[in-house]
Amino acid sequence: MKLKEGSFLWYLYLDKLYCLLSVRNVKALVEYFHLLDVHRNNTLNDVLFYHFLHHVTNLKRRQIMIVFNMLDWNAMGEIAFDQFYMLVCILLAQQNHLEEQFIFRHSRPVFELLDLDGEMKIGPENFHMYNFLFNIKKQELRELYSDFDVTGDCRLNYKEFKLFTIFTMDKYQEMKKAEKEKEKEREDSA
Repeated sequence: MKLKEGSFLWYLYLDKLYCLLSVRNVKALVEYFHLLDVHRNNTLNDVLFYHFLHHVTNLKRRQIMIVFNMLDWNAMGEIAFDQFYMLVCILLAQQNHLEEQFIFRHSRPVFELLDLDGEMKIGPENFHMYNFLFNIKKQELRELYSDFDVTGDCRLNYKEFKLFTIFTMDKYQEMKKAEKEKEKEREDSA
């Protein structure tokens, strides 16, 4: 998934540490949301949502509707600003290659989004369905369930999911540290 260059979201800044927008960016996003809300209900229905995501991303219709259904957890046929804000943060995190950081910082809301049936457990099919949003590879998914499914039911409860996010964040930070060390070695040798 990629954001289309020049779209409104392209110009928003996502804090790399907390994966949140600044107050100024949130104010701009609220105004943008109100412009999209042509019915003045403080919500976006599936048609408005589709056209918004189609305009700012390269997601296909099927993927857009999967995302809409994920965010429309109460099945009202519309999403409010809270869900819209979460989606924008997810999109910006993916654009900036901060998926691991985002999942770590927002583990509870991400878990609740992935918990489609409300049973407080998520299975591999949930991750697979939203892979295009969180960029979790099949091998990582297998490792996730073999390493963190403590209960052995092939579904993660929140505590198991939180362990996964902590482990993933540690791995991500080690990778970034190794990249910085390599870059420093290149500069020293040059």
